Amino acid sequence: MSELICVGSIAGAFGVKGEVRVKSYTADPLAIADYAPLLTQDSTQTFDIVITGQTKNGLTARMSGVVSKEDADALKGTQLFAPRDRLPETEEDEYYYADLINLSVYDTGGTLLGTVKSVQNHGASDLLEIKIADRSLTALLPFTKAAVPTVDIASGRIIADPPSGVFPDDDTK
Repeated sequence: MSELICVGSIAGAFGVKGEVRVKSYTADPLAIADYAPLLTQDSTQTFDIVITGQTKNGLTARMSGVVSKEDADALKGTQLFAPRDRLPETEEDEYYYADLINLSVYDTGGTLLGTVKSVQNHGASDLLEIKIADRSLTALLPFTKAAVPTVDIASGRIIADPPSGVFPDDDTK
């Protein structure tokens, strides 16, 4: 099977008849249903999904095998994955979060800053969580063209021009 990409997560029950609240991580939130059947990360469960509506922070949906509020509640927090080959190809300067994880991050002078640990989005914009080289610390780097002018997936590297204060000074080791 091809690599799995996280396309959403179950936020809990919606009502008492087995519907779930779904957070979609796809560019078009409704497109999550286009990639069904969706899988759990360990591929032990698969779900067909039918979007039934929208809520303030996501979608409502019916999922195969989920017939009660208890079933839906038991799945709260479950991440939903689709095989990469079901997803559309990315455009230039577009990336799946999974493509960025573990890339090496260098500054514009060629110094290794660290590696991408995760990609986060808390509503305003994407942030790269960077595991700082030779340290147990992480830093949050805005994932903007100004702060990250180059992403080279093929070479496994990112060139960053971080704003002042993002990475601690060397004398704070």
